Amino acid sequence: MEFGNSLAHFSAGIGAGLAVIGGAAGIGRLAAAAMEGSARQPQVAGDIRTTMIIAAALIEGATFFSLIVCIILAAK
Repeated sequence: MEFGNSLAHFSAGIGAGLAVIGGAAGIGRLAAAAMEGSARQPQVAGDIRTTMIIAAALIEGATFFSLIVCIILAAK
């Protein structure tokens, strides 16, 4: 194994870790805001929950995309 290839694997691992940390932080903030909104206005809790699930799915999609890019770059 040459040095450049191991550096690519290391960089892909760092990138994947940062992607997961960013996604987790985004979903955490999203859930906290949704819980606060539901506590303030319980009558719209269902609408807030639906919007939160859609936003969380979009964050997960972006996270998975960045993980796949890291894997592809590590495989080259």
